[in-house]
Amino acid sequence: MEIPIHLLNKQTYLETVNNIIKLNEHMAEFWSNPNGWASVETVKYLGKARLDRQVSLSCSLKNWNNYDCKDSYEGDLILAWANLGSLVEGTLKLFLSVYIEDYKEDFEKAKNKNRKMRMPDSMFLDEIKNFFEKRIWNTEPAKEFNEWVTFVQKRRNAIHAYKHREIGTYKEFYSHVDKYLTFLIFHLSVLPYPEDYPKLSELIDL
Repeated sequence: MEIPIHLLNKQTYLETVNNIIKLNEHMAEFWSNPNGWASVETVKYLGKARLDRQVSLSCSLKNWNNYDCKDSYEGDLILAWANLGSLVEGTLKLFLSVYIEDYKEDFEKAKNKNRKMRMPDSMFLDEIKNFFEKRIWNTEPAKEFNEWVTFVQKRRNAIHAYKHREIGTYKEFYSHVDKYLTFLIFHLSVLPYPEDYPKLSELIDL
């Protein structure tokens, strides 16, 4: 890993968010149009992905820095978890999209006649987690990602607010935004980039 992850824990919430924004901007700028670098199929598939909204959702994290209004405390916290959950899912779908040919090949090798292959943009999060747990998250520190993504998924589901679901506290939410930065670094760092393209370590403020 090219970035000293342990130093990220010393950042303020807004410093963490700003680093998330920079990394997702870096991601969107390149993968929105990787002509001449990625395969034709990958370029075609990513061409319809709204990577710009990953950037916008990253900026939305700033909205949850203050929680002074007691009337909207829980409502805003629910929206904050939904914000984070959407970013997590988008990061995983980006990864699958970049490696779309490998994903399709893996599916064919483990072909199940009763299951139709679904492309990343139409996959449910549980399907994505199952694939990553079997094929990607099988080494340290990635082994913990499945449990963490499941946790964020449960918190995100509180957006269906009629049924009671645990939403925790803002302090807890902030700690999971920190974990998302680590999660984001892990997945972006294993994507292929040209040698002269800025490295992740050049973007992070520590």
